[in-house]
Amino acid sequence: MESKKLIKGRGAQINPHNKYKAQQYDQYFIEGIDTYEEESNRTSFIPSQAKTLVHKVDSPDVGMSYSANPYQGCEHGCIYCYARNSHQYWDMSAGLDFEKKIIIKENAPILFKEFIRKKGWDFQPIHLSGNTDCYQPIERTKKLTRQILTIALDHRQPISIITKNSLILRDLDILQDLAKENLLKVYVSITSLSEETRKKLEPRTVTAIQRLKIVEELSKVGIPTGVNVAPIIPGLTDHEIPSILRHSAQSGALWANYIIVRLNGQIGEIFHDWLLVNYPERCNKIWHAIQSCHQGNVNNSVFGQRMKGTGEVAEVIKAAFHLHCKKNQLNTTKFSFAQRTESLNYGQQLQLFNQ
Repeated sequence: MESKKLIKGRGAQINPHNKYKAQQYDQYFIEGIDTYEEESNRTSFIPSQAKTLVHKVDSPDVGMSYSANPYQGCEHGCIYCYARNSHQYWDMSAGLDFEKKIIIKENAPILFKEFIRKKGWDFQPIHLSGNTDCYQPIERTKKLTRQILTIALDHRQPISIITKNSLILRDLDILQDLAKENLLKVYVSITSLSEETRKKLEPRTVTAIQRLKIVEELSKVGIPTGVNVAPIIPGLTDHEIPSILRHSAQSGALWANYIIVRLNGQIGEIFHDWLLVNYPERCNKIWHAIQSCHQGNVNNSVFGQRMKGTGEVAEVIKAAFHLHCKKNQLNTTKFSFAQRTESLNYGQQLQLFNQ
């Protein structure tokens, strides 16, 4: 079988059929089209007026109760991203469409303000990037995340963020003010310290060195920061657990979490194709290692098992992670968001901040 040509700068190499569409996508792009790299591989942006922004999260094992995502789809192109499947709801593919066609919820700040000003809202923490990274490249110009953070500060709304983009450092001024009020917690995702691996796994993200710099810069100014070693891909990145945790702690991280990769929905097809393109000799070994963590499958939807896996390989990963967290004194600091017992209207908020 002749190997496929790599589509540079992209994670997914195919656009699998959207199960909600009657018409089949072409599985592979035809080689030999000279204009593909110049035109077809460009990212396009689709403006949208969303109906809602903040959503209740019912899953008991994700560590959040509410999430808000100003962007749908993500240019970072992380091959493993669980959010890929959601792009099908927008009449697009979970493959290349997810990272090439980004929906911008232009009214996101308005929807956010309306939500937290609702009567009876109890100011539970709202997580940014529960689905896609709120600091992906288009945020540089759209500034939807920055507007949301400004509104959160004005209303003393607790916020948690997870990102893998150094663009978050642009908003240090607002983030510092939120942190002073115990209204902010940040996690930085680090999947691999290898630049070669990073380029394949997450082609349009910043380097691991830059991510450690994010941890350092945030920690230096008093913003409580942790790292998310996620996803751990057995047979590919699991050996990096000790070094990632050591470097993260040295950079000032207070906490660490991990997730073992799970390939739900169409991500299994997309990921397997990616393995064949990027690691043809190791494809079967990595694939079987992932299966060993999910009872012979590459996905497990059972709460309590799906994130950490089961079986011998998952137990080895768990033991290594906790051992090196202990060695590096991670997860020993307690943190609690500031709590509000009653909501304040916007005028009262402004008066409070002017005192």
